[in-house]
Amino acid sequence: MAFGYVAMTLRWPFGKGDPLEGFISVIGAEPNPMLLLVIAYGVRRLPYIVRAAVAGLEQTSGELEEAALNLGAGRIRAVRTIIVPLIMANLIAGGLLAFSFAMLEVSDSLILAQRESDYPITKAIYSLFERLGDGPYIASAMGVWAMVLLAVTLVGASILMGKKMGAIFRV
Repeated sequence: MAFGYVAMTLRWPFGKGDPLEGFISVIGAEPNPMLLLVIAYGVRRLPYIVRAAVAGLEQTSGELEEAALNLGAGRIRAVRTIIVPLIMANLIAGGLLAFSFAMLEVSDSLILAQRESDYPITKAIYSLFERLGDGPYIASAMGVWAMVLLAVTLVGASILMGKKMGAIFRV
């Protein structure tokens, strides 16, 4: 998938010029891969969120939605006020799982990020590991910082939800 994104960014396939020029530079000899990395991470990790939502919907009784519809709520309002609050914990757990896997994604970032200024954390760790002398030590320290960032994210989410750490992933 990453090779497809790289091939797509070599030139604009629909005529001359770059329609995003000046806004986001994703096309050309030295594109900024941030938009492509977000798309690649999102597409590859979307099944985690979908599966979490499906698990939440399977546990939610359909009678609650039917009751809201019988009391005069429209389908959109019933989903917004009944279903989404009931499956919110599942959506947050799926989002955290997708974020944690995407943050330390290696394959897309190794291919899409070509300039050192655009490196995500995984490509920076990879390039630091190849330094002579202290490279493995600095790369190990960066890996520890990445794990700390993930831990802070999980703790922050548990505080935000007002639950204990393990309750986020309990269904």
